[in-house]
Amino acid sequence: MGNLVAIVGRPNVGKSTLFNRLTKTRQAIVNEEAGTTRDRQYGKTDWCGEEFSVVDTGGWVVNSDDVFEEEIRKQVILAIEEADVILFVVDVVNGVTDLDMEVASILRRSRTPIILVANKTDNNDLQYNAAEFYSLGLGDPYCISALSGSGTGDLLDLILSKFQKSNEESLEEDIPRFAIVGRPNAGKSSIINAFMGEERNIVTEIAGTTRDSIYTRYNKFGFDFYLVDTAGIRKKNKVTEDLEYYSVLRSIRAIENSDVCILMLDATRGIEGQDLNIFSLISRNQKGIVVVVNKWDLVEDKTAKVMKYYEDAIRSRFAPFTDFPIIFASALTKQRILKVLESAKDVYKARTARVATARLNEELLPLIEAYPPPSVKGKYIKIKYITQLPNTQIPSFVFFANLPQYVKEPYKRFLENKIRERWPFSGTPINIFFRQK
Repeated sequence: MGNLVAIVGRPNVGKSTLFNRLTKTRQAIVNEEAGTTRDRQYGKTDWCGEEFSVVDTGGWVVNSDDVFEEEIRKQVILAIEEADVILFVVDVVNGVTDLDMEVASILRRSRTPIILVANKTDNNDLQYNAAEFYSLGLGDPYCISALSGSGTGDLLDLILSKFQKSNEESLEEDIPRFAIVGRPNAGKSSIINAFMGEERNIVTEIAGTTRDSIYTRYNKFGFDFYLVDTAGIRKKNKVTEDLEYYSVLRSIRAIENSDVCILMLDATRGIEGQDLNIFSLISRNQKGIVVVVNKWDLVEDKTAKVMKYYEDAIRSRFAPFTDFPIIFASALTKQRILKVLESAKDVYKARTARVATARLNEELLPLIEAYPPPSVKGKYIKIKYITQLPNTQIPSFVFFANLPQYVKEPYKRFLENKIRERWPFSGTPINIFFRQK
């Protein structure tokens, strides 16, 4: 669980194509406008029943010649620190370049398993060219064509064989796991310290399977939970702390291993692209969320009106998912930090909350009758019956209808909002499915 594969290499060797191939997405990242969202570079792969995450480091390069090599070096060092397996992509058509040599020399010193991927091997003759990559000193080059997909199945088998078999230590199942995530300097470590208090009342620390997510169990103020901590574990390496890529990589680990994410925003800085990236990681992993506006003590005007303005701004930026608690807190003065834990606990409960089938039908069917889904091509959609699926990761509701394929996104959103108005699912995503009756 929680294995992370990083794709590194110089530009234009086909990293994005390989990423799309492995994650089965077709997000054309190729020649994309600079500055557009970057969470495209993260995806999940399922191979032979094992799931792992893939990160394409190429999307994080700042495109200018002078920092180019420096940036790639940083990425490679980061990938070594964070990933379980590294795919070093080189290009058979162009052969070995100076930059490849440089990357290889960093990789040779690392202890992370490395797979040398010779991409663009589109025909058999090109396989002979791959021999020159032995000069990189990283073992056998693995010939694939990311474009046509040849060789990628064997590559996936190889990746799985490189994962360390995890010795998952026993975490008690029904105790919530909270992760604190956010941009650098949003106050993650301060809030952890505030939770701990001076007396550091920690019960146990359990090293997670991932590189270094550590579960710390707290038993305080009547709360019992694990804190997934990824921030303060390793000394800040030579990497400059504010790299976007760095905080996203770090967050991936924490988010995947948690039930509820506490997203820290900095009240003095507003919402930035990085916050949106982390938010989208949380919702793509279908985790619960509590938003904490930290450093509230530094805001001059603390009236209810200003709070309302902040809340509206946050919800509109994070739309369409807007039903989550927002707490204005200060890790420094400890203002409302217990409220943060309280909300996280409520969100955790909401993830497992169940609504009786009878109540669902009683409350929602009349509503649906009053506002039916719009007809498509003269066909009317009738919804007959609703039930909640048992034992799902997040609350999931099935609506049985005569023409499920015609129900569109806006109507699903309407139904989701109606469910949220009536039952306490604040902070957790909801799945809505339509099935043939």
